[in-house]
Amino acid sequence: MDPKYDLLKCKRFGQSTPVAVDSTADLVRCQVLDSTGQLEANDLVLLYGMALVRFVNLITERQQKKVARPLRRLAGKINIPEWVVNLRHDLTHRRLPSLKWCRKGCGFVLDWLHQEYWSRQMGSQLTEDWNSSSEEEDEEEFVKKQEEDLLRRQKEIEAHKKVRELLISYEREQFQTYEELAKQGGKCGVWPDASADLSWILTQIKHFATEARDILVDVLIQDGFLIPTAEQLQSLDIDTSEDSVDMFAPCLPRVFLHFWLPCLKVLNSSIFINPILDKLFAELSNEPSSHRTYYITSWISEILLCNSKSELKAHKRLKISKERIFSNRLQFPWQNLISACVNAPCPATPFLLRQILSDMDQPLSHDAQQKLLQLCSIYTQGYHGNLSPGPSDPAQPVYTLQNLQERLKSKTSQNRDTHSSNHTPRSVQAPPTEELQEKLSAETVQERNFALRGSAWSVCTDKVPWKQYPLGKVPGQPEDPSCLMVECYSTFTVFDQQVELDQLPQHHGNRSVPLQSRTSGSDGPLWTHSDLSKLKAELKLF
Repeated sequence: MDPKYDLLKCKRFGQSTPVAVDSTADLVRCQVLDSTGQLEANDLVLLYGMALVRFVNLITERQQKKVARPLRRLAGKINIPEWVVNLRHDLTHRRLPSLKWCRKGCGFVLDWLHQEYWSRQMGSQLTEDWNSSSEEEDEEEFVKKQEEDLLRRQKEIEAHKKVRELLISYEREQFQTYEELAKQGGKCGVWPDASADLSWILTQIKHFATEARDILVDVLIQDGFLIPTAEQLQSLDIDTSEDSVDMFAPCLPRVFLHFWLPCLKVLNSSIFINPILDKLFAELSNEPSSHRTYYITSWISEILLCNSKSELKAHKRLKISKERIFSNRLQFPWQNLISACVNAPCPATPFLLRQILSDMDQPLSHDAQQKLLQLCSIYTQGYHGNLSPGPSDPAQPVYTLQNLQERLKSKTSQNRDTHSSNHTPRSVQAPPTEELQEKLSAETVQERNFALRGSAWSVCTDKVPWKQYPLGKVPGQPEDPSCLMVECYSTFTVFDQQVELDQLPQHHGNRSVPLQSRTSGSDGPLWTHSDLSKLKAELKLF
C-alpha cells in the first residue's frame, strides 16, 4: 500500500495524528508544490524549513523529560545525523540555508520515515512503540546519572572548602608561632614542637590526604599556600627583591620551608609526594608567572634534595631530625619525572634535570645524560658549560646561537695568539662578528642613483651599524609599518595579469617586440617600460 494513500485515511485521527504521519504529510506537500514550478526559491525554502523544523521538534520532543537534553544527542539515538539538526538550527536561529540543502534534508527525512515507520506499518512489523518503556528507562538512567554527578560535585565543593579552611587554620597557627620566635630573636632557629591546636589540624590534614588526596594537592598548589603571596612573604620577613631570586638555581627560603615543614612531615609518603610532584610539573607546563615559576621550581628542587641519597646520609650522620621532610628515602618514578621536566621548559629546567639524573636509582649512561642535558639547553635557549661538551671543540656540533658565538670567540683568540707568536707587525683585524659594510665606488653609486631616479629608493653610503637593526627595519623607521608605503602605487594580484605564451615578446636578432604588444584591451599595458626599468634597477641592488 502506498503511504500517500494512507495519508488520506489519517484524516480521521483529527488532532491526534501520529508524528510520523503528520511529518510525512508536510514534507510530501512541499515536494508536490516544488514539482509544480510555480513557487520561487525563497518561498520553497520557507516551506521546506517549516516542515523540517516541525519534524525535528516533534520527533525529539517526546524524548524530553524533566531535564532538557541537547537535540543532537536525542536525534543521534534514533539515527538522525547531526547535519539535519544543524539544518534545523540554521532555519530557526541563523541565516536561511539554500534550497539545495532543504531538498536534501527533505529527501533524507522521508527516507528515514519510510524505513523507521511506513515499512514496518505496511509489513505489520511495528512492534516497537516510539514511546517505549526502554526510552523511559534510558531517561530515568540519565536523570539518575545527572543526580549522582551533581551530588559528587557538591561533595567535592564541600571537601574543597574544608581543606581550604584547614590550611588557613594551619597558616594562622604558624604565623603566631613565627611572631613569638621573632619576639625572642630566633627567626632562623629551630621552630618549637606543634601545639595541641596545630596537632589536631595536622591530624585532619592527614585524614584528607587519604580521603581526598587530589583535592588537597590542588588546594596546596594554589596561591596563598605553597605559593606564597607578597603579603605572606612580607609577614615572614622574606626578601622579595630581584637580587634574592635566582631563576636558574631556585632555592626555597628557609623560613618558608620551616613554615610548611610540619604539614609536609605528616604527608611523608609516596602516595602523596608523587602526585604533588606531578601537579607541580603540570603547573609549570602552563607557563605561569615568574613568581609562581620560582616557587614551583623551588619546591620541586627541595623535594628532590630532601629525598636525595647524599642528603639523607648527611642528616643521619649529623642526627638532624627536625629539619628534614623525609625520614626514609621514597621511590620516585624517575623516567616520568624526566619526561615531565623536559616537557615543562623553564629557566630552572637544567638545574632540576641535573638533580634528577644525579639521584636516580639506576642512572642513565654518561653519554645519554650529556645528550639529554644538551637537549635541555636547546629547549631553554641557554648554554651551561658544565652540562654539555664545550662549544669550542670543533668536533662538537653547534646547537644554539650562543654555541656559535663561543666558537667564533675561540677562533679569534687563537688567531691573535698565532699573530703574537710570529712577532710580525700586522694591522688589527676586525672580529668576525662585526658587520661588514659594502664599499661602493663613486661610479657605482652614481650609476645606481641614476637607475633609481624617480623611485622611492636610494643608495645608502653611510656607515650604519646594521647589527643594531633587525631584519625588515631601517634606521629612523618608526613603528608604524605604513611609513614604508610610497605616495603613488597600484595593486593587483597575479591572477589579474593573464599572459599567454603566444603573447610573450618574440626576439629577432638583437631586437624584441615592444612590451605593449603583449597585452590587449582598452585599458592599456599592465607594465610599462618605465616600470620595468625601475624594477630592473631595484633587482640589481640584490
